[in-house]
Amino acid sequence: IEQEHLQRDSKGELKEKIGSTGSGTGPANADRAMRILKLAKDIDSLSGLLADVSTELNTALDNNERVLVEGTQGTFLSLWHGTYPYVTSKDVTASGICADIGLGPKRVDDIMVVFKSYVTRVGTGPLENELSPEDTEKRGWAEFGTVTGRLRRAADFNFDLARRAVMLNSATQVAITKLDILFPDTAHKTSFEQLTPPAKSFIQKIEDELGVPVAIIGTGPESKDVIDRRN
Repeated sequence: IEQEHLQRDSKGELKEKIGSTGSGTGPANADRAMRILKLAKDIDSLSGLLADVSTELNTALDNNERVLVEGTQGTFLSLWHGTYPYVTSKDVTASGICADIGLGPKRVDDIMVVFKSYVTRVGTGPLENELSPEDTEKRGWAEFGTVTGRLRRAADFNFDLARRAVMLNSATQVAITKLDILFPDTAHKTSFEQLTPPAKSFIQKIEDELGVPVAIIGTGPESKDVIDRRN
């Protein structure tokens, strides 16, 4: 991403109508599609930071090493499967992520989709059952975008969206974050048995509706505030 991409992303329709973050990613991806984008290997100052990532990852798997790949953004910001045109500039589903790094579909053992205990969105685009900013604040759900700094819009957990996300990603496991925001009594709990009955019912409903186990539950902001049900 060069300065030109930042400038193009900071004005025009992407910024005003779609709510682009202004990071330059969209214009850079557009240049890539037009085959005019400079690659990292074309920048002398980056030469010492480059490697053949796809070969490294596939070699690690050949050697029975564990490989964890983490994607960005949410399924419904996918260029192909999201709420077009209010989407990002590429596919962000599990298959798109694997394509980005050169892993074939048969090399993947587990796919974990991560859901908040409620739905948030930055910028424009549809958000079913959206809460007012006042209600969002009252519930303690107020968040701000990490790139834009804008207040995130919020709504209750959407089972239909979650079910489709599981389908689009071929998810085998689910992680739920911020359970403590929805159910404050669950803050910092580290075992499922410690959860309140309403919180347990919420997790059980997710499993019943999605047909996929909830393997990890976040109960606070610290890395130790986790219920790991995989063992």
